[in-house]
Amino acid sequence: MDQWYIPITIVPGIVLLLISTSQLLVALNNEVKDMIHDPDTAKEMMNRKLHQLKRLSGAMVFLYISVACFIASGLIMAINQTYDMHIDISIYIAMLGIACAFFGLIALIIYSYHGVRIRQDQYHNRL
Repeated sequence: MDQWYIPITIVPGIVLLLISTSQLLVALNNEVKDMIHDPDTAKEMMNRKLHQLKRLSGAMVFLYISVACFIASGLIMAINQTYDMHIDISIYIAMLGIACAFFGLIALIIYSYHGVRIRQDQYHNRL
C-alpha cells in the first residue's frame, strides 16, 4: 500500500470518540463518588454503576489500542515507502486497529444500552 497516510487519517475520528468517552467516564466516576458518600444508595445500583464504569474503561482501552495500531501502521508504511522496503505487516496492524475500533464501538453501544436501563430503574425506584 503506497498511501501511508490513510491509516493516520482515521485517527482524528477515533480521538473524537475518545474525548467524548473520557467525558462520560469523568461524569460516571463523579456519580459513583457521590453514590459512595450517600448512605441511601442501594448496593445493587452501586454495583451496576461500577459495571458501567468497567464497560466504559474497556471501550476506551480498545479505542486507544486502535489509535496506536493506525499510527504504527502508517509509520511502517511510510518507512516502507521511504526506504523501499517490503514489510507487509502494516496492513495486518491496520486490520487490528479496525477490529479494536469495532470492539470499542460495540462496548460503547452496550454501555449506552445499559446506561438507559439503569436510568430507568433509578427513576422507577424514586417513584
